[in-house]
Amino acid sequence: MEPSTVEPLLSKGRWRADAGLTLIELMVVVVILALLAVAIVPRVIDRPDQARVARASADIAAISSALNLYRLDTGSYPSTEQGLTALVEKPKKQPVPRNWAESGYINRLPDDPWGRPYLYLTPGEHGTFDLFSLGVDGQAGGTGTDADITNWQDE
Repeated sequence: MEPSTVEPLLSKGRWRADAGLTLIELMVVVVILALLAVAIVPRVIDRPDQARVARASADIAAISSALNLYRLDTGSYPSTEQGLTALVEKPKKQPVPRNWAESGYINRLPDDPWGRPYLYLTPGEHGTFDLFSLGVDGQAGGTGTDADITNWQDE
């Protein structure tokens, strides 16, 4: 039998040290799954407003994950003044992070399904940061599809 060119994961009954997933790889998988959900949900659900709410929730989950990675690298969340742009390009406003990832934390900032930017505040009233969309009507509060979509709504 010819020796294989592929290195086996097991070496003498033990897993190789580099056989696992890094946190970055795991976060990339989560973002890809969220993007797939965003692409599939509107086709599966025949209710456009509910599909948009689901897409906004998926976007908020993906952006929240990127914010948590930012905090792991830099020691704090971006300030309200730095905003979500700090996930795409290194902030120039104080406090400028020293350990910012050169490739950024998200490729681009999505707008909410109604064409408005997501809103971000830190420190937030509901936790370490508040990330939200004002929903269909673009007004704070509301019920049903007019309700705000937030990172704290499930808490």
